[in-house]
Amino acid sequence: MELRALRYFLTVVREENITRAAEVLHITQPTLSRQMTQLEEELGVQLFVRGKHLALTDAGVMLRHRAEEVTALMDKIEMEFEEQADLAGVIAIGTGGLLAMQALVPQMADFHATYPRVRYQLYTNSAEHVKERLDQGLLDFGLLLEPIDVAKYDYIRLQQRERWGLLMHAGHPLAQKASITREDLFATPLITSDRLSIQKELENWLGNDFSKLDIFATYNIITNVAMLVDSGVAAALTVEGAVNLFDRQRMVFRPLAPQLSMTSVLAWKKFQPNFGVAGKFLEHVKSMQ
Repeated sequence: MELRALRYFLTVVREENITRAAEVLHITQPTLSRQMTQLEEELGVQLFVRGKHLALTDAGVMLRHRAEEVTALMDKIEMEFEEQADLAGVIAIGTGGLLAMQALVPQMADFHATYPRVRYQLYTNSAEHVKERLDQGLLDFGLLLEPIDVAKYDYIRLQQRERWGLLMHAGHPLAQKASITREDLFATPLITSDRLSIQKELENWLGNDFSKLDIFATYNIITNVAMLVDSGVAAALTVEGAVNLFDRQRMVFRPLAPQLSMTSVLAWKKFQPNFGVAGKFLEHVKSMQ
């Protein structure tokens, strides 16, 4: 299977029309139709439901996901080798919305000032999804909240600590308090992280009473539940760095007492050579530690 055929396929998916896709690709419509037919024959499946607007079959949806991953990785490889003559390109960083990102921002800005042709691609998702994209080579670095298994990665542990607390509507009864105790948490519906390692840390903090909490919902990233918190339906257990950009007039954050805080790491694939723009950036970050 040729990479060119996958790029053609993604263009057809995006345009939902063979004729428009052919115009975008600057090839003839019969040529593109033949390429798509050959791709289906090679895979032994039907990729499109043909009509006025092309729709994908289940097999087509699967291929779209894989084609996006493959083409993104190939683009990244090509760019890394092009960067050697004149440092430029994209540094892909994944994060889940952490206070530690604020410490990384000045280093990103300083590096960009030195190498103005460098730009950053930021990917926000849960720690598991960030790790998955690190493993696939689609991210150069991942900013990950501990505790997390970093056996497959090299990393720098960052100095900032992520303080846990309760995010709630400004009119919530607990919003008047300066901090939130264990007993406070038992009296309100809660939204909490779906990461088992995080739940274990909270259970230790609670004194093994995690099962007594009224868990309304779980989340992978806190932005998913902002509307629930804003409505007053439930309050969310989260780290402070994940909510800094929320409207403080509508939602407030109160730290847990006694304090519960965790560290985070900047991780990258183990044994990956410090090559290209990502390698240069890593050298820069290490020099600033």
